[in-house]
Amino acid sequence: MISTATTTATATILFSTAFPTTSLISSVKSTNFKTLASLNGRNTLRYNSSLSSRPRLLSRRSYRIQASVLQENEEEVVVEESCPPKNFTDNEQKRNFDENSQESSSSSGFERFVIKLEQSVNIFLTDSVIKILDVLYHDRDYPRFFVLETIARVPYFAFISVLHLYESFGWWRRADYLKVHFAESWNEMHHLLIMEELGGNSWWVDRFLAQHMAVFYYFMTVVMYALSPRMAYHFSECVESHAFETYDKFIKARGEELKKTAAPEVAVKYYTGGDLYLFDEFQTDRVPNTRRPKIENLYDVFMNIRDDEAEHCKTMKACQRPGSLRSPHSIAEDAIEDESECIVSEPTGCEGIVDCIKKSVASLE
Repeated sequence: MISTATTTATATILFSTAFPTTSLISSVKSTNFKTLASLNGRNTLRYNSSLSSRPRLLSRRSYRIQASVLQENEEEVVVEESCPPKNFTDNEQKRNFDENSQESSSSSGFERFVIKLEQSVNIFLTDSVIKILDVLYHDRDYPRFFVLETIARVPYFAFISVLHLYESFGWWRRADYLKVHFAESWNEMHHLLIMEELGGNSWWVDRFLAQHMAVFYYFMTVVMYALSPRMAYHFSECVESHAFETYDKFIKARGEELKKTAAPEVAVKYYTGGDLYLFDEFQTDRVPNTRRPKIENLYDVFMNIRDDEAEHCKTMKACQRPGSLRSPHSIAEDAIEDESECIVSEPTGCEGIVDCIKKSVASLE
C-alpha cells in the first residue's frame, strides 16, 4: 500500500494536471493568438479573431506532461516533457554552428547581391515609366488612373499564366497563389471599371497607350516571373506603391470636391455587395470580414481604392518569401479544424473533481 502522504501528493498532481486553471487557459489562448497573428507577418495571415469566443480550447499537443509517482523515500515529484528536445554537447553545438555558418556565408552574400541588383533594376524601370506618365498626364487625373489600372492588373494575369503552366507540367501546385492572384486581378478590374465610369477612357489615344503598354508589360512579367518570381513580385510591389502614392496625393488635393460628388454605381456594388469573398481574399494581411467599406460619395471610393493598393503592396511583399503566401480563408479554415481537435472539457463542480481523484488513487493501490 502507498502511504497517506504519497496518496495526497499523487492526488494533488492528478488534480493540477487534469484540471488546468483559468490562468493557464488564458495564457494558452494568448499564446495561440500571438502565434497565429505572426504567420502573416511571415506571409500568412492572422487568425480569425471571432474564434476567440470559444472558452474551452486548449492545445493537447503543446501541454501534455507526464508525472512520476511519488515513492515513500522521495522528496519531490519530477515533471517530464512528453517531447523533450534533443540534447547536444557544447562541442557538437559549436561544430554544427561552424559548419552551417561556413556553408551559408558565401551563398547568403551572393543572394544579397542578387536581391539588391533585382530591386535596383525594378526601381529604375518604375521610375522611368512614372516620368513618362508625369509628362503625358500631369493635369489629367482620371485618364492617368485609367492607364494605371489597366497596367496594374496585368502582373496577376502573368503570374496565373505561369502557375498554370507549372501545374500542367506537374512541377508546382500551389492553390493559394492562384486564389490570391485571381482575387487581386478581380479587385484591379473593378478599379478599372470605376475609372471608365468616371470618363478616364474617353480619349482614343489613352486607350491605345494603356492597351499597348499592358501587352508589353504582360510578356515582360511572364519572362521575369519564370526567371525570378521574387523579382517579379518586387516589381509589382513598386507599381502598387506608386499607385498608392498617386491616389493619396489626389485625395489630399481634391478631397473637398470629391466629398460633394456622388459615388459611381459600380463602386457601390463592389464595395458594399453581398458577396465579398474575393474582396477579402486578396488582403492577405487581414483577417476575413474585418474590412467592410462604406461608400457615401466619391471621396470614400478613392479612399478605398488607395487602401486597396496598400493591401496589394503587403501581399506582394509577402510573396517575395518563397512558399509563404496563404489564402486568408485557408488559414481561417485550418484554424477552425485545429481547434475542433483540441477541445478539453472543464470540471463541473467539486463532486466531479473528488470522484476523479478517488478513482485515480484507487487505481494506484
